[in-house]
Amino acid sequence: MMPEGRTFEATEQSLVDRFKPEGQLDINALIALPTLFVQETFGPCDQVARVGKITRARMNEHNIVLEYSYDLGIPPIPNKTLEGFAAELDIVKFEFHRTHWSVKDVDLYRTLLKNSQPRRQQPKVFQLAEIENIEPSLVSAMMPFSSNFNAVYAALKRTAESVGLRCRRADDIWENPAVIQDVVWLIDRSRVVICDCTGRNPNVFYEIGIAHTLGREVILITQVEADIPFDLRHLRYIPYLNNGEGLDKLSTSLKLRLSDIRGNP
Repeated sequence: MMPEGRTFEATEQSLVDRFKPEGQLDINALIALPTLFVQETFGPCDQVARVGKITRARMNEHNIVLEYSYDLGIPPIPNKTLEGFAAELDIVKFEFHRTHWSVKDVDLYRTLLKNSQPRRQQPKVFQLAEIENIEPSLVSAMMPFSSNFNAVYAALKRTAESVGLRCRRADDIWENPAVIQDVVWLIDRSRVVICDCTGRNPNVFYEIGIAHTLGREVILITQVEADIPFDLRHLRYIPYLNNGEGLDKLSTSLKLRLSDIRGNP
């Protein structure tokens, strides 16, 4: 339901005159237009827009009641992506933060096609979200599932929180029957992935490959420098000792790196 007073906000007067001749809404003409449905942007900014059509509109006192459907052939568009080419759609900033119904003199489909991102090619053994959705404050920790690393993980969590980030590892979540799917989804949503190479754990090496392929910021740490694989030794890594003093030094080094990443979108 839309307040009638919010119809034609941020709309050129010539379009208002066209679709509201003599002060009367031409509802049939309006619902014939392709429509971009945009959630109001707030909080973590993970809202999305959908393309579709209005199937029915009717007046209810001072409100317009809308019925609509989405075009399922067009994937959701994250608001943060849409904001990047909003000017081409004649959408100004305040429109992302206010519910209203406006009309724009632009070719919606041509603009979306011009700015569309190719869909991901899906792997065979796990699934990736159709649309990339990185959580700016999320850090993931990849390490062996062993109690020997609990103190290390605790140190990573404290360090992340100290710079306004949050750290998780796969055993914190259970969203899928297969562990690998939880791991992949965690990596895919993370802005930063911290990987502990200690013990040359094959799972961790596999996760490093996934994180690098997805273009995430990867920070390598290890208790034994020889455990860094040959193919990764050209990358910077942080050595540490698994004791109180060693974890404090690890935290200091990580805090500098995380602060630098946080300050560079």
